[in-house]
Amino acid sequence: MKRAGPSAESGCVFKFQFDMSLQVSCLSFRQPYAGLVLDGVKTVESRWRPLLAPLENQTLAVHIAQRDWEGVEWRAVLSGPLGMTFGQIEALLESGERFGRGVVAGLVDVGHTWLCPASLQVEELQHLERSAVLIGLQEKHLTHLSNPRWLKEPLGTRGGRDLWTVEIPYELLP
Repeated sequence: MKRAGPSAESGCVFKFQFDMSLQVSCLSFRQPYAGLVLDGVKTVESRWRPLLAPLENQTLAVHIAQRDWEGVEWRAVLSGPLGMTFGQIEALLESGERFGRGVVAGLVDVGHTWLCPASLQVEELQHLERSAVLIGLQEKHLTHLSNPRWLKEPLGTRGGRDLWTVEIPYELLP
């Protein structure tokens, strides 16, 4: 809360200004993964270390990085196991670019984090790969993501490494 105006001793009326914002942890995702998370296609995040474990049952802000993901395995998962057509994939990619790059674009709820074992039943591994829109998940830390929602408008901000804190004005919240 900020206080503006003359001091109380002068007998003047105070004008109070409340800074209405949500302070939340933020993680930068490269495209197309940021859009896939916010459009609810990607429901499992993978990392080499348990970065999101401390955020279990909390909300995470999704920042869209300037750079693209370097691999193309996501396209094979979308068109193969998820059965999307070229047109559906292109529409999904366009949706993910609606706010551009270098912005906080939405929120997602963080679930449980676990270490994916080196050996899994084929069906279970394929299910996880569809959920992560990525192959090669063995020995990575996986985190369930749910309740994705786009902000009303993007919040321009420079990305950070790992997790950082961002303040999102309430008027941008969905």
